[in-house]
Amino acid sequence: MMASVLTAFFFALSAVTGSRAARLVGPVNANFIRLSIATLILTVFALTAGKGLAGPGLPVFLMSGLIGFGLGDIALFHAYERLGARRTILLAQCGAVPFAILTELVWLGTVITWHQLLWIALILGGICLAVLPRKESPVAGDVLWKGAGFGILAALGQAWGAVLSRKAVAMNDAVGLSLDGWTSSFQRILAGLVVAALFFAWFHWKKRSRTKPVLASLGSRNRLRAALLCLANALAGPVLGVGFYQWALSETASGIVLAVVATTPVVTLPLVWVLGEDKPEAFPIIGSLLAVGGVVGLLLL
Repeated sequence: MMASVLTAFFFALSAVTGSRAARLVGPVNANFIRLSIATLILTVFALTAGKGLAGPGLPVFLMSGLIGFGLGDIALFHAYERLGARRTILLAQCGAVPFAILTELVWLGTVITWHQLLWIALILGGICLAVLPRKESPVAGDVLWKGAGFGILAALGQAWGAVLSRKAVAMNDAVGLSLDGWTSSFQRILAGLVVAALFFAWFHWKKRSRTKPVLASLGSRNRLRAALLCLANALAGPVLGVGFYQWALSETASGIVLAVVATTPVVTLPLVWVLGEDKPEAFPIIGSLLAVGGVVGLLLL
């Protein structure tokens, strides 16, 4: 469970650095750069201190990365465009929890107890209260439906990516092989990087005749700042965050892990307040306390 808590913390750092990097170089560029840096770091680790491409679970880890890192993240990006950050978080991160619980129950036979379900419900309720949109402008009907569709796809991508990781861990355990979280992350990120690279190439091919490349328009100072932000984003998200995420999934049911990880926006709030990008309000504070209480409840079970 502590691995899940650490995942939420590092994902929150990733969200803060990632949003700043995206403002400088654009979301598609920032996502591809961070995955490229993370893949390099994880490759060096996996081929030296880790176990590389070992294990019968490798194909399933690759599929997990394809669905989670690749298709899920692309759907998330399109949902952000149409729904905004808060609505997307509610739909994608909170929606991934019941999808994961149901999928793992049907496929792997993992049962979540009623006590765990009650704490998970408290966590999700607190998150809804903390990040519920109150000032965002209304969304047109057709845009809303498209955004909701992408949000559901993002939730499914996150849920199924997590459950596939659990299946890969079970396959490795069956032959007595235990992979650390960072080797598992390496095996997952390979397929995710391929999808991100294809999307990156398609996006720039589509925009090439209409816009000047963002990276080329940056001054030297902003290029250095963007590089440092992308490096921090890669370390906090795909390296440390996903490493602890894979560690958590190797020990705990995906529905519980995703419920704790869904508190990422709650953890992000104090970071944003400290940086002066937002002001604390009553409902986010109350919701955050409820979500944290739910996490503590799960830890004490």
